[in-house]
Amino acid sequence: MDDLTFVRVRELDVAVRIWHPDAPRTLIAWHGLARHGGDFADFARLLGPGWRVLAPDTPGRGLSSWSLYPAHDYLYSHYMTIAVALLDHFRLERVPWVGTSMGGLLGMLLAAEADTAARIERLVLNDVGPELDPDGLAALGTYFGVPHRFGRFRDLAAELRRHYAGFGPRSDDAWRRLALGSARRLPDGGWTYHYDPRIGEQFIHDTPRDTWADWRAIRCPLMVVRGADSPLLKAESVERMRQAQPGLIHLEASDCGHAPMLDRTEQVDPIADFLTRDFPAAGQRTPWWRRALARLRQG
Repeated sequence: MDDLTFVRVRELDVAVRIWHPDAPRTLIAWHGLARHGGDFADFARLLGPGWRVLAPDTPGRGLSSWSLYPAHDYLYSHYMTIAVALLDHFRLERVPWVGTSMGGLLGMLLAAEADTAARIERLVLNDVGPELDPDGLAALGTYFGVPHRFGRFRDLAAELRRHYAGFGPRSDDAWRRLALGSARRLPDGGWTYHYDPRIGEQFIHDTPRDTWADWRAIRCPLMVVRGADSPLLKAESVERMRQAQPGLIHLEASDCGHAPMLDRTEQVDPIADFLTRDFPAAGQRTPWWRRALARLRQG
């Protein structure tokens, strides 16, 4: 991380981690349910100095404030308000969005809503989509809906390595850095995760919506990264996503479940290509030869 700033949104301080602050181009990178913006450190490094990467910590996570009103603040509708406030703060009228899991769904909602669609220039969904496996979703809600306490840091590190195996880190050093960025001391001297345990209440209070209607409403260029072993986003769901959005670009991340860490060149290079590729303006039909070439590139 090269810089850190805090943006006040209503009563909450939202931490935004920044890499390459003087780069000519900017993107938003938004993390998953119980993670924080620091997860994009390797992604930002591999993407290179040409991109300013802004990675917020959603309230209740990382360095951002915890809410006194979880039933009101730990909801997608409030996260959308925060996202727009951050875009306004950084004077970003239109920006690419890379979102992992929850962060991808947030980007999808912004790209689908009439009032905010123009703010999302293109969208990368990391192991998430309009249709998620109910068993995988229930497992997430169960795990993050209860507090976790560990007597020793090494116990936390071992549990994190077990639970987040789907991220796919390949080295002990990567796991160590992940654990250091995920731990918080408790008043009794024990350890727990960095996030507010009440973030799991989102599964109780959030209002269901027709995410397939949201998906069909999106008009910006789209890419989905799927962990090859993902328990949450099935291959069949990706195919249905492609049927609804024929221009969808798809990357299968090998040796990963939910959700790829975007810390390998074979994951980041295709995203970089997507971020810089020319696409026709919304409403224009792509020439047949471009569609054929896109299909060949996707294999």
